[in-house]
Amino acid sequence: MNKEMTIDQMVDSLEDGMTIGIGGWGPRRKPMALIRAILNSDVKDLTIVAYGGADVGMLCAAGKVKKLVFAFVSLDFIPLEPFFRQARQSGELEVMEIDEGMMLLGLRAAAWGCPYIPTALGLGTDVLSVNSELKVIDSPYDEKEWVAMPALKLDVALLHVDRADRRGVCQIKGPDHYMDDWFARAADKTFVSCEEIVESEAFYDAEESRYVLWERSQTTGVIEVAGGAHPTSCAPLYGFDTAHFKEYASSAREGGFEGYFSKYIQNSDELAYQEKVGGLDAIRQLSLPVY
Repeated sequence: MNKEMTIDQMVDSLEDGMTIGIGGWGPRRKPMALIRAILNSDVKDLTIVAYGGADVGMLCAAGKVKKLVFAFVSLDFIPLEPFFRQARQSGELEVMEIDEGMMLLGLRAAAWGCPYIPTALGLGTDVLSVNSELKVIDSPYDEKEWVAMPALKLDVALLHVDRADRRGVCQIKGPDHYMDDWFARAADKTFVSCEEIVESEAFYDAEESRYVLWERSQTTGVIEVAGGAHPTSCAPLYGFDTAHFKEYASSAREGGFEGYFSKYIQNSDELAYQEKVGGLDAIRQLSLPVY
């Protein structure tokens, strides 16, 4: 029942052409340590499903992405993720751009083993005109039409959480767990990086167990990487790194991704990366955003 593993073991399980879902939301609780490991690997031709942020931008900039299924790709205070924008505008990607709710339904359909879920979302919008794979169906019970949102079946889901045990129980204490539970259930394999691996007894308390949001059977492997969401946030432990995001975004105008990649990621393990950004203590002191 011990599901603890290393980042290298996670990368070794990936293959070219896989469909990979990435949890988190924009600049929040992204499994960035796992993304950096993929950037340093030979894996390519991926289909990425995400409510995207820098995870999507970096993978696009590195030429890892063949197709992107997304509802948005944003850094919040930087509205359009710069490297995603370049890839999108240049026509480098196959895309399926859908409504946030439609993407949730696609993940649920995959989790439930359904080929699609009928929904009114998308009706009367250009979502249908720009996505030829989306079909409109007639209801067998009335005269209404529905969008048949297809299942977004994932080969792999990549998530980041606060704490996990070695059995695969995962805990998120932030104010929003986004869609991570559905990413986990929609995937054949789910790899989870965590701030801390704890003993299972930590989750026996009723209050603590409230923050466990999917079944441990859905977790394939857990990887302890304190600070592993940087430069995104991991509330309530630390906020996102505004200064680092500004440097990252400016690199899109000043020499491209190669400069950022060579400075922070290329041939670096996670410890080396964190040393370059000030160390784990500096990450943990990043202020949480206030909205």
